[in-house]
Amino acid sequence: MLSPSHIAVRTLRTAALLAAAALATTAFNTPPARDAVHPRLVVTHGGTAAHPAVYDGHGRRIDGITVEASHVVVENYRVTRPEAPGIDITGDDITVRNNTVTSPHGHDGDGIRFFGNHLKIQHNTVRGASNRYGHADCMQTFASDTPPSHHVLIEHNRCEHIDNMCLMAEGPNDGEGDGRGHTFDFTVRDNYCETLKASQALMFEDVQGASITGNTFAAATDHAIGLAIHSTGAHVCGNRINPHIRYEVGIDASSRPGYRGPIPGGAP
Repeated sequence: MLSPSHIAVRTLRTAALLAAAALATTAFNTPPARDAVHPRLVVTHGGTAAHPAVYDGHGRRIDGITVEASHVVVENYRVTRPEAPGIDITGDDITVRNNTVTSPHGHDGDGIRFFGNHLKIQHNTVRGASNRYGHADCMQTFASDTPPSHHVLIEHNRCEHIDNMCLMAEGPNDGEGDGRGHTFDFTVRDNYCETLKASQALMFEDVQGASITGNTFAAATDHAIGLAIHSTGAHVCGNRINPHIRYEVGIDASSRPGYRGPIPGGAP
């Protein structure tokens, strides 16, 4: 038979072991710390041509970006599972750079949409645009209830695991637009494009003066570039294409004037 003193010691030891086990269980089950997710950034106030308004996220996670202003720079945001489009810009002299858009959802599932003049889309990554939401492109512009786009620079971006196209560019006279104005002067260079389900990686309809150079087309689409509906004056050079792509450029008769590049292999 244990003496009262032995019973007291055993009771204290048992209590200590239970407390240690509870502490270990609590520590193991504590969820890892997560970055706070901030609401969608909506920019309605810009700067001037000499002094643009700069919105720098410094790596912060947010629910999306909308710019409806001119002379704006938006950079260094992590846009995580935003309502699509992840980044939506309308205005003049807007730069979007060094942002990451991951798994946009809803609407068409687009990563970036852009409308306006003198736009720069540089060093961004769009990852995981899914057709489960519609017609999911890495980047898109059109001209129906939005202005046509002019003088657009798209460079050093990465489009990864994109169900539809890396770029869908439609002018106002493509049959679905409003017929007002023109969409022209696109420079698309040194981008990485991985599109999984579309027939082509880049598609231009009623876009004049596109320069498409130095891009990497990583997936085995039917063809890399489509030029249709008076997408005249295109220049294609120095792109790297997956060896399983049937041909680099598809073009229709209306888009052949002013074309410079590899011999087209078929329809857009």
